[in-house]
Amino acid sequence: MPVTLTELAELRLRTFVRGTPNYTPGRGIRLAVKDGGCNGYEYDIKVADAPAPEDEIVEAGPLKVFIDPTSAPLLDGVVVDYIDGLLESGFKFTNPNATGTCGCGKSFQAGDCTPSAVPCS
Repeated sequence: MPVTLTELAELRLRTFVRGTPNYTPGRGIRLAVKDGGCNGYEYDIKVADAPAPEDEIVEAGPLKVFIDPTSAPLLDGVVVDYIDGLLESGFKFTNPNATGTCGCGKSFQAGDCTPSAVPCS
């Protein structure tokens, strides 16, 4: 499986999907990697009405996760968790493909395939 969601991450993401207007059972989460961040790549999570034709679909309990073919190799083996603390709350990514990460954990490098990084502001 290319992506694993912890029980808490799945619960939080499922809450977002079901809480959006005009909910339909085909909705899910689009998990992607895009150019950006201070290390070259950054994670992107959005509610999606349906998968694109070329998407890989991962099921995490009742939640569907849609992954585009460009992002799939960079997300292979990723564990998504949700942390809720006094100083920090949000999704945390543990990526075995990352060769470097930024201090905030929202962006990463992946060997020689990393695009030019955008400085943090």
